[in-house]
Amino acid sequence: MGGIMWLASYPKSGNTWMRSFLSNLIQNKPDAVNINELSQFAYSDSQKFWYEQAAGGSLDGLSAEQKMALTPKAQRLMTASRPQSVFVKTHNQLATNHGVPFVTAEETVGAIYIVRNPLDVAISYANHSGISIDESIDFMNNPAADTPEDAYKMPQSYGTWSNHVTSWQKFNPRYLHFVRYEDMLLKPGKTFSGVVKFLGIKVPKNQIAKAIKQSSFKVLQNQEQKEGFSERPDSADRFFRSGKAGEWKTVLSPEQVTRIVDAHHDHMEKLGYLP
Repeated sequence: MGGIMWLASYPKSGNTWMRSFLSNLIQNKPDAVNINELSQFAYSDSQKFWYEQAAGGSLDGLSAEQKMALTPKAQRLMTASRPQSVFVKTHNQLATNHGVPFVTAEETVGAIYIVRNPLDVAISYANHSGISIDESIDFMNNPAADTPEDAYKMPQSYGTWSNHVTSWQKFNPRYLHFVRYEDMLLKPGKTFSGVVKFLGIKVPKNQIAKAIKQSSFKVLQNQEQKEGFSERPDSADRFFRSGKAGEWKTVLSPEQVTRIVDAHHDHMEKLGYLP
């Protein structure tokens, strides 16, 4: 049994793209891995299934505190399900809830954190959630931002965009690999090769290039158009909508840009995201 390699990001920052790349790289199939198989390759920490397994049945009747207390056992079940380490997607900030960490240190072997310019995240999250861009900015600037529990998912805690980035920057740097969404777009060879090196996966360069091609935005978009995508929320027409960087320049108003920059100036400056 290995442990959990976290694939962490604020929502709409490239997590699905990273999962697709890793799935194609490791499985190395002749054709691109179907996007609807990604949840089998990389689990989600919000997937209620694991908490029900940890509880030995339905979560009905349990308090929020009792459900969160199941987290270490749920994550232990994830690691026990595979002989090697398992990839687990998370949108949670690196924090605690009811005194219980969202990330169980004893079950963790490392983390890849994907970050994206919040100016573009605001647009993508608005489309994803079926809300206005101003409402999306309100959400990203809200320290208490979260999503509630539903029939299939546990509640998730995001905090502000800056809170989220800061929290994961506190992860042990020896076991953390930081990736910018924009570098995945503009420098895919170098960026994804860096991910492969961090994971210690020994594969030839042509296999990395193949996985990059099989997980391109165009491939993912075409798959969704033909077969749909199980992770697309009802509020969105498409999951893979644009996949661009810098879209904010033609979409956001000056006032909207100012609201985002004023709230996240310091971290945007460090990451090269200031206009």
